[in-house]
Amino acid sequence: MRVKNDVMTVYVRSLETAVPTTKLIQSEARDVFAAQPGLSRLGSRLVTTCFDGAAIDTRFTAVDELTNSSRADNPQFYDPETGLLLNPSTKVRNDIFAREATKLFVAAARAALHAAPDIDLLDITHLVTVSCTGFFNPGPDYKVVRELGLNPSVQRYHLGFMGCYAAFPALRAAKLFCESDPDAVVLVVCAELCSLHVRTSNDPDTIMGSALFADGAAAAVVTARPGAGETALLALDHFETVLTPVGEDSMAWNIGDHGFEMVLGNYVPHIIDDHIVGALRPLLAKDADVAPLPYSAIPHWAIHPGGRSILDKVQSRLDLSDEQLIPARDILRNYGNMSSATVLFVLKYILEQPLLKQGTSSGERICSMAFGPGLTVETGLFTKIRQSAPPTQGPAPERSAADEVEGPGQDRVPAAAPVA
Repeated sequence: MRVKNDVMTVYVRSLETAVPTTKLIQSEARDVFAAQPGLSRLGSRLVTTCFDGAAIDTRFTAVDELTNSSRADNPQFYDPETGLLLNPSTKVRNDIFAREATKLFVAAARAALHAAPDIDLLDITHLVTVSCTGFFNPGPDYKVVRELGLNPSVQRYHLGFMGCYAAFPALRAAKLFCESDPDAVVLVVCAELCSLHVRTSNDPDTIMGSALFADGAAAAVVTARPGAGETALLALDHFETVLTPVGEDSMAWNIGDHGFEMVLGNYVPHIIDDHIVGALRPLLAKDADVAPLPYSAIPHWAIHPGGRSILDKVQSRLDLSDEQLIPARDILRNYGNMSSATVLFVLKYILEQPLLKQGTSSGERICSMAFGPGLTVETGLFTKIRQSAPPTQGPAPERSAADEVEGPGQDRVPAAAPVA
């Protein structure tokens, strides 16, 4: 067991991701949104500007109707015959969330457990689920326990409606559980169906949300049990939370009659630009090895790709190289913004890369951050211990989600398809 400064080290044993099978092509989605009859001339220009400037090529959605190839007897979101985007109620959207999010929660969780073969289902002591794109009860925590056959006495926690930064509170909670109980094994699962809440509008925030957001899930197995470090991918070193002094009205997530409503002001990148250094200071101060270093000397940066302009501001302010932004930009380009799951996609991308030549025997440091309503900045400092196993072709044994989809960094990356 690795101990640093008399504190037990907590490890991520596995980190896996899942997406729905329906892929959206950004240029095709742009043309659909731009052709809606209710748009003003300014709204039409904003659609083109936002979709083309998002630095996204493809996204995934659990709403099969959102493609021209789909045919439904009673379309609720998009009618390809007329080309019209429809506007279902919040109840209709949330009913789909309860069904489709469950598939992603279970698929990602099953994949993470399969990737840690020495962890038995009954070893899981805690389960933390995360989502901000829907509600139901018994919720995703219950569904994961039942579908996977976990011990019914597993301690269950659900972090709801926190937004894009919520993976960090989930991992931080997992770390605390493991520090208080060395035998704890925590399963963390984030799943978001952001595409459920898209709609046509002349409102710039709504247009930006429609251009950026997508669906996906990620799951991690976290433990500090003896021997865990021998097969771990990642050590969870430190976490910090900072609220910027401004921005409460610039990023928000509200419930409306026709889905959830995103407030994503165009001033958000400027707020991050002004306050990112201050947000990082308390995190890096916790570690004497990195505190005196220039930011660019930290090998890896797992930044939540909230949007292209946010990544641009972070790179410029911290003087990071283009290479250090590749993981975040590639995930944005191939998957879009999947809210809380997205930063875990970026971390997985980094873990799948070969170890750097300059890496030491103690591992390679990763600084990670995500942004959300408030404006909240969550940060984490991690150590990459080894490269994760290369992706395999075809369905993995005992996984109920089996197909593959294209992913970043290689031709094919295993990801979960909806459970039949």
